[in-house]
Amino acid sequence: MKPTAAFRRRLATTLLAAPALSLLLTACDSTPRERQEAVKDSAHKLDTLADKAGNAIERIGHRAARFDSVSRARSRQPLDTVATAAFAQELLGSYANLGALTVDQLDPAYTQLLRQTRAKRREWTQRDWDYATSVFDRLNARYRALRLDLPARQEIHIKALQAEFETLETTRDLKDLREAVRDKPATAR
Repeated sequence: MKPTAAFRRRLATTLLAAPALSLLLTACDSTPRERQEAVKDSAHKLDTLADKAGNAIERIGHRAARFDSVSRARSRQPLDTVATAAFAQELLGSYANLGALTVDQLDPAYTQLLRQTRAKRREWTQRDWDYATSVFDRLNARYRALRLDLPARQEIHIKALQAEFETLETTRDLKDLREAVRDKPATAR
């Protein structure tokens, strides 16, 4: 996992400011030997900070890899067809029979899906998101089958709803990843 730009800026500022400040403070009224010691101390502090930053990045990388491994293992598990049908019924209501959707029902089906997703997303687990994504993918397949018969206004609205669903799912993935790589307080470890 790459460090963020803000983290890199703070790290660079910290790493560069500490030695420069100590050199400036010791340069005025000191001997060459004292300045040499100040440089040595600053270099040691810089090395220590770099080691800590490197360890933190390595720890975060391991946690991110573990999260990714668990996520991949979960994704490889087949979805239960009964649970998928129940999720489709819950999310789509009267539009759950995706194969029978007509052009006129497609936009309301997406609207229903997003309404339910917005209402329930905070309580969903990653596995629930897998089921919701399965329903979304099946609805998208029906959309592709009927797309050429859709009026432009409906197609644009459906594209916006598709983008919103993808955004909600990605937001949840990022939230879970952030929780997985976050340093926990010492009492929680």
